[in-house]
Formats: sequence, C-alpha cells, structure tokens
Amino acid sequence: MLFLRYENFKQYLRLYPITVLILCINIGLFIAMALQGGSQNQATLLKFGAMVNEAPYISDYWRYIAACFLHIGFDHLLFNCFSIFVFAPPLERLLGKTQYLVFYLGCGFAGNAASALLSSDVHMSAGASGAIYGIYAAFIYLGVFRRHLLDEASRKTIYTVVGLGVVYSLVMPQINFIGHLGGFAAGLLLFRIMKSRI
Repeated sequence: MLFLRYENFKQYLRLYPITVLILCINIGLFIAMALQGGSQNQATLLKFGAMVNEAPYISDYWRYIAACFLHIGFDHLLFNCFSIFVFAPPLERLLGKTQYLVFYLGCGFAGNAASALLSSDVHMSAGASGAIYGIYAAFIYLGVFRRHLLDEASRKTIYTVVGLGVVYSLVMPQINFIGHLGGFAAGLLLFRIMKSRI
C-alpha cells in the first residue's frame, strides 16, 4: 500500500527532504509561537503570519504562504503533520523535489486565497490543510485517471480519507472548508499540469 511508511528514520530523511523540511518548519514555528504567547493567542498568530480576510491584512500576500506553516493548538499541528508524514512522501517521489515544493506551496496559497476572497465572515485562519487537500487531490486524480499507478488499497484509502475529511469539514465548527476546497481545486489543476513527467 502506497501510504504505509516502511522507511527507517535515515531513509525517510534521505528520500523525502522537502517533506522533512516542511515538517520541521511547522514544528519549529509552533515552538516559537509557544515561547511568544502561544499558538492559540491571536496576537501571536498575527505576528507570525496568520491569515485575516480584512484590510490591511488581506493585502499582506506573504501571509498566504506563511499561514500554511502555522497551527492553532497542538491537536491541529499533530493531525496535519501526521497527514503530511503519511501522504506527502509518495507525491514528492512522483513529482520530484522542485515540482513537489511548487505544488505544495501553490495549493497552500490557493487555499488561503480562496478563504480570504470567498468567505463572507471575517476570520483568522492558519494551517497546512489547503496544501494537504491539494495532496489528496493529486491522488484522487491518479485514482480516477491513472488507476494503474495506485493499488486498490491505496485508492480505497484516499477515497475514504477525502470523504471523511469533507464530512468533518462541514459538520465541525471553526473548520475552514473554503480553504480546504481551494487547496483541493488547486491540487487537481496543478497536478494535471505537472503530470506530463509521470
């Protein structure tokens, strides 16, 4: 099954350097925020680059990327880092380091942009979910259009994860569904563009 991680620690570091870098940035920034007020403190989040969809912050375009590496509370960090740890490595190997990094940041940016432009209520948001849903979208694309590249167990796993994620996003309060949807749509588009090397 594609999403089972068989590598030891050294192999994981060597095979998936961009994924490791992303995880380290997520954890490092979480620790930094914890030392400067806490990851659930709005002033601290704003200082580190959380998204706010009103002026003047909506024009701070660096936030559209920075917010992808910030997490609100330990549970948020743990869930997203676990998703990256499990699902990102096969995509990094498939796309290569440079394209994978562009893909990840592009999906994260698109998720935050969708949230900023399409949400009706003013809110602060942060997290890697837009990028993660972009990764899910890449595997959904493979499952539908390149079925030979995904074994049956992997297809069932990604369909189940995305299905549960959609339900969870809709029923749970304070979940940025528009950000998830924006990242997913970007993932489909970017992967379609990048798939020519596969």
